[in-house]
Amino acid sequence: MSSILNRRQFVHSTAILTAATSLRAQQKADSNETLRIGLVGCGGRGTGAANQALGAEYNGKIVAMADVDMKQIDASIASLTQKFPDRVDVKADKKFIGLDAYKQLIDSGVDVVLLASPPGFRPMHLQAAVEAGKHIFCEKPMAVDSVGYHVAMAAVNKAKEKKLNLVAGFCWRYSTSRLEAFKRALGGDIGKITSVYATYHTGPVKPMPPASGRPEGMSDVEWQVRNWYNFSWLSGDSLVEQAVHSVDKICWAMGDKPPMSCIGTGGRQIKAEDGNIFDHFHAAYEWDNGLICNMASRQIKGCQGHNQDVIRGEKGTLVIGKGGVPFIDGEKRWRFRGDEKNMYDLEHEALFNAIRKGEVINDGDRMMLSTMVGIMGREAAYTGQLITWDQMLACTQDLAPDTLKWGDSFKPTPMPQPGVTKFELPEEKKGGSEPKKEKA
Repeated sequence: MSSILNRRQFVHSTAILTAATSLRAQQKADSNETLRIGLVGCGGRGTGAANQALGAEYNGKIVAMADVDMKQIDASIASLTQKFPDRVDVKADKKFIGLDAYKQLIDSGVDVVLLASPPGFRPMHLQAAVEAGKHIFCEKPMAVDSVGYHVAMAAVNKAKEKKLNLVAGFCWRYSTSRLEAFKRALGGDIGKITSVYATYHTGPVKPMPPASGRPEGMSDVEWQVRNWYNFSWLSGDSLVEQAVHSVDKICWAMGDKPPMSCIGTGGRQIKAEDGNIFDHFHAAYEWDNGLICNMASRQIKGCQGHNQDVIRGEKGTLVIGKGGVPFIDGEKRWRFRGDEKNMYDLEHEALFNAIRKGEVINDGDRMMLSTMVGIMGREAAYTGQLITWDQMLACTQDLAPDTLKWGDSFKPTPMPQPGVTKFELPEEKKGGSEPKKEKA
């Protein structure tokens, strides 16, 4: 673990935090105290998170922003100011630009950090925010490779030690209807769960522009960051960045226990001159009791859209995503009939209520599990191999160095080819891939 962490070790380049600062972050926030909020990543999702944070926190202000593009910061400020004209106070010296801007923001005196940059940067950002003693909203996914997973997982454990609030952007976990549905399913209303089938079929999310559209003189790193969704070192691919919501619900149904193994398939139907991500996946996860959960995702224009979770049990079936609200068909028929509040608002309400009350929420264990299960499915599809959970934990995959600068040249991994692309394991771990099953 130490060798992995050293590869992405955050080095604090300014003053060391005082004990008083660390203590302040752990104490109950007085109702009259204004909470200072900083946003890292000022695109659509980041601006949305900031909007929800201000809506949830009655006495909070956005006081700092970090991004690679000043236009993004200014657009985010303009958008937020329309709804919260008195609660967006980002001075010129609190607008931080560049790949290292998150460090400056974290050191700028904020109390809460919203992490919404491309996921490839998330482990470093999460680690830095925890080291500085900040409360955190962390958008999904939390890593794009195994090295990043271990860095982020170490940060999760450090956040527990420091009693910091850490709320994850797996928003369905805060949905009123989904909470009730899973409570019933896991409480026995459908009997023992026998299978899960989840789909995430949509159109292209952020299509890759042609290489001819790249401005002359633009560096590799800038080109890739500006088209981050299309590069696995930044997005983790569509299964990890988008369909990971459905992976998260599979993990939820399985009691947030890791699968024993996964085998998958996938590829790219839509031609692209650049980028290295698939546009369709199928991953079959097997748990140690022999139960198999299937995850299918697709992002291709003109195809049938389908976003559904079907959780089958011995006494009934829970269906989510068909007919508007979750329902159970079986011995104990049920349909959600309560009020459904915006789940994005609820996750931020949970975060700021905990801060105000001096309580601690830490979503870290389950958020990292779902992230790693998503990466596991991607790697099974990329390589065409059956991959075990133990192999995922031992994997040495690191998709990009943390030392990249804005003007650098960088060639990412090539488009994966199942049967050709290799799974990265230490030499001593490259034994047989067939998992051991427990006796029935």
